Amino acid sequence: MSEMARERNIFLPVFQDVPLTQEEFFPFLPHELQKQLAVFAEHAFHGDEGEVKTLWIGTATYERIVLFGLGTKEHFSVRKFPIVARRMVQYARRERIVSFATPLLIHSEFSIAEAAMTSAANALMAHFEYVKYKEAPKQGWPSIEKIILGIDEKKKAVRHEATEGIAAGIIIGEETNACRDLANTPGSDMTPTHLAAAATATARRTGMTVKILNKRAMEKLGMGGVLGVARGSDEEPKFIILEYRHGQRNKEKNKNESQKPLVLAGKGVTFDTGGLNIKPDAHMYEMHMDMSGGAAVIFGMAAIARQKLPVTVIGLIPAVENMPSGSSYRPGDLLKALNGKIIEVLNTDAEGRVILADALAYAARYSPGLLVDFATLTGAAHVALGHYASAIFTNRDELIPLFMEIGQRSGDAVWPLPLWDEYLADIKGTFGDLTNTGKHDRYGGAIHGAKFLEQFAGTARFAHIDIAPRMTTVESDCLAKGASGVGVRFIVELAKRYPNL
Repeated sequence: MSEMARERNIFLPVFQDVPLTQEEFFPFLPHELQKQLAVFAEHAFHGDEGEVKTLWIGTATYERIVLFGLGTKEHFSVRKFPIVARRMVQYARRERIVSFATPLLIHSEFSIAEAAMTSAANALMAHFEYVKYKEAPKQGWPSIEKIILGIDEKKKAVRHEATEGIAAGIIIGEETNACRDLANTPGSDMTPTHLAAAATATARRTGMTVKILNKRAMEKLGMGGVLGVARGSDEEPKFIILEYRHGQRNKEKNKNESQKPLVLAGKGVTFDTGGLNIKPDAHMYEMHMDMSGGAAVIFGMAAIARQKLPVTVIGLIPAVENMPSGSSYRPGDLLKALNGKIIEVLNTDAEGRVILADALAYAARYSPGLLVDFATLTGAAHVALGHYASAIFTNRDELIPLFMEIGQRSGDAVWPLPLWDEYLADIKGTFGDLTNTGKHDRYGGAIHGAKFLEQFAGTARFAHIDIAPRMTTVESDCLAKGASGVGVRFIVELAKRYPNL
């Protein structure tokens, strides 16, 4: 930790119920600093969660020591761990501090590598702000040039593990921010064509393969869901296919059997007016982010490729605009999806599930080992769960504990809602096979959307993640306003676990 001690700005995470002198990093600080800190912590700092106090040191060696309260160690959860790095970065940016040092914080449920990875990823996420369209201030945007994570340098194994974790965290943080950047792009500049171009550029820089299906190709395939929703827009739809093929042979089952792919589908509605069932004006301005699921798939796969994880992953993203016009699809229309099922349109604002129907049906070509979609699908999920977790539905209940653990460890928390067959009766069509909303009442809307999607997943192990609750950041996230990048970190953690599923 000697390099940390030489930094002019030192940020120290402090628990409420652990004396500062007993913190692991304390003995590594210079002796004169230890004495001042001990007195300061005893009289002026309590370690309450969210508390921040600055100690100015009047020497040529240090500028300031900043103490960040974590609350009690007993209540310091995995969910709170990422916020520490974010709080530090936010403080540094507010104070225009260009570099600082902090000891590597460890949580009992994380390995050294996981702790370093999480800290690095969340520091980068907190450093992001969408300013592409804003005039820069005269002094420029606040920027941090260097963060030093202090560890016991005598423990070479620990140092190596932390270094690997930091490298992985940088990749995850960068790709999460790239997802946020794309999702924040206004609808005038984020059309299906632009989304396809972004996927193509991302594939090229990370070594994935990409294929873009145009309107004519989708007509030949019979993608009636995507084509139906796209009818109202002047922008032509695109169907994006990303492939990363690094899966190993399955040695446990059959040496000649390749790993079945993990197939990810992402909703790519680049702007959603609601169509002829037009949305109220209150939140329509955020609907350029209705392609957040598609962005999560693109950049989640980019992070997988950059880390060279031993897994085969396919990404499928139907990209459309949902606009009202004389050519728009209408309530009462009947659309034939790729798998032959007839969708009876009751509401044109339930368009995400209609385009994903074709994507999930297309996934059958890959014989997926697991099929997962990410979609800002329903306001009902937001009503059910508030701002802090995405809703997850699966046709394999035994996978729910794993999905919840992945959500906790990655930082993209999920919470299960039922996918019971009783709900299927609510979306049985009168003139078609399925209705795109519940027929009888407004209750259970998130479940109706999930149950609808399940009908296009075939026999695959399937999960639907409704990320609408987490589409945008909230104040307690300690992140800049706008898109949250939800899904990227979940996808990376899922890919790490997938070979053993």
